[in-house]
Amino acid sequence: MMTVLEYIAKQPEPFRSKLEELRALILSVAPDATESVSYKVPCFRYLYWLVGMGVTKKYCSLYIMGTAVTKKLKEEGVEVEGSTIHFPPDKPLPVALIKRIVKDRMKENEARALAKMKK
Repeated sequence: MMTVLEYIAKQPEPFRSKLEELRALILSVAPDATESVSYKVPCFRYLYWLVGMGVTKKYCSLYIMGTAVTKKLKEEGVEVEGSTIHFPPDKPLPVALIKRIVKDRMKENEARALAKMKK
């Protein structure tokens, strides 16, 4: 089974360095998150699925994995396709946006876990 670091290492530049930066940023916001490759893309888990990342021929992708956060971003005018933000490696997403997405997803997962405990 491929690891996240192996997935990143197999990507060509400039995608590789952008994924390295994205991974470091995600883990800086969610240091307790675990990472694995699921459905052939690197994913991060904090209680439940948090976010994922990947590449296509032209873009890097950030997979949001949460409908409420996705809806909020769309309402704010962020270009989201399904629950994915695609961006070219030469135009990375703003650091503040990525941090906010990860924090909001963590809050969603915490609320979900708390609700499950109350049942």
